[in-house]
Amino acid sequence: MITVAVVASNTLARARLEALVASQPGLRLVTTGVEADVVLIEAGQRPADAVLRAVTPASSRPRVVLLAGDLTTVASLRLLRAGAHAILPREPSGPEIAAAMEAVAAGLVVLHPSVTPGAGANAKSARQRAEPGGRDPLTPRELEILGMMAEGMGNRMIGRRLGISTHTVKFHVAAILDKLNARSRTQAVTTGLRQGLLMV
Repeated sequence: MITVAVVASNTLARARLEALVASQPGLRLVTTGVEADVVLIEAGQRPADAVLRAVTPASSRPRVVLLAGDLTTVASLRLLRAGAHAILPREPSGPEIAAAMEAVAAGLVVLHPSVTPGAGANAKSARQRAEPGGRDPLTPRELEILGMMAEGMGNRMIGRRLGISTHTVKFHVAAILDKLNARSRTQAVTTGLRQGLLMV
């Protein structure tokens, strides 16, 4: 369970974000950043880097997911250096928030394609080049699980290692099989090796 604190520019924005967080399985709201694994920050019109410094002092900094509008690449990098671990659009969906929370809790950095102008088009064309069949690429979590499948781990063992339920692991495995057009775990691993998704 990932604990999440919400910081927003006004009570309405905070209530909306808290409702989104509360609707996502695996996330639990807490009241302060001290208790939180991840802090979700909506800066409003305030400079985002100043809000980051005020809300998350370096001595006890949790992971930070920041909501921002269109940014230049330089501005995005500045915010990442200032302490953000993920930058999402100003009005993200619940699943986008959940995915970002899971990624940053695992130590990853997330930059949503819509945040930096042109990134979405670049990501789409790169995906089309990488996936000639038009299938969606594997997510970071799916790649992680595919690696564990290659090690011969079962769903229960994968769930224990990642701290997620066996049901969630089954969901990810089904998505991996679908995206790799595989009928079995062995075929998925073989396809992953052939496509360079797994390191030998």
